[in-house]
Amino acid sequence: MPQSRRPHAVRRIVLALTALLAAGAAQAASERFQDLSVEVIGQGRPVLMIPGLNSAADTWRETCAALQPDKVQCHLVQLPGFAGAPAVKTEVFTDAMRDQLLAYIERRKLKRAVVMGHSLGGFVALRMGMAAKPGVVDKLIIVDTLADMSAVMRPGASPEAVRTGAEAMRAQMLGQDAEAYRRGIAAAVQGMTHDEARVRTLIRWGEASDRATTAQAMFEMMTADLRPQLRQVRVPTVVLGSWAGYARFGATQDSTAALYKDQYAKLDGVRVELSKDGYHFLMWDDPQWLQAQVRGVLAAGSAD
Repeated sequence: MPQSRRPHAVRRIVLALTALLAAGAAQAASERFQDLSVEVIGQGRPVLMIPGLNSAADTWRETCAALQPDKVQCHLVQLPGFAGAPAVKTEVFTDAMRDQLLAYIERRKLKRAVVMGHSLGGFVALRMGMAAKPGVVDKLIIVDTLADMSAVMRPGASPEAVRTGAEAMRAQMLGQDAEAYRRGIAAAVQGMTHDEARVRTLIRWGEASDRATTAQAMFEMMTADLRPQLRQVRVPTVVLGSWAGYARFGATQDSTAALYKDQYAKLDGVRVELSKDGYHFLMWDDPQWLQAQVRGVLAAGSAD
């Protein structure tokens, strides 16, 4: 390495190690808020990081560590019932999570809070953006979430047909024996990430998740069409998607971009960016790209 580059390279290594050590040391700082468990790491701009279905808060740990030199305060959210977290009884799971996360922001008096959610977490984040009082949520970062899953899974199906199919799916999940359910988890996570070690992590998280919570959350996502309600989101929103994961089904970058454009057509001012390398877990498969996108959001102007 040229002599002139060494100080810069060493400085980056030191910053990275410091961030990772800070992230590891902060695991003991997890706190309960209603049904949620939240780790707070770092000082600075608050960013709520919501994982997806059956996922642990650790989904976001490496992203948080990478952002630490940028004066970011991560709030790593663990949703109940997933990845070994205790389950809770709720009438509508995603409603409850939306309301509890908004209450968390207000109770903790977080200023200019950015909410970033992956998959189911992005679904909850969108609903937070629709329901939040002015000034509570400053920006949204939605990571590989569709506003209406059924429009892709069952194009042209009526709402009644979608609901009937979702009810059958939920009943099947709840009625399966343990081995069949385990095989279903393993099949479902294939192709969600490049890394086979990460796939094994997802299987482990899925097996540790509460089956009733998983089935209910899936049912709610499958039967909800958020597209008409996106006009209610009044804060800057960036949607980060993947097209590489769809390529094996014949999708192209252009067709995937058109899909996202259609899904988010009613969200005023939305910006959609697609990773060309990552699958569903973009924070693992294309981390530098995702981190750069997040830094860009944080650097841009606020909602007010």
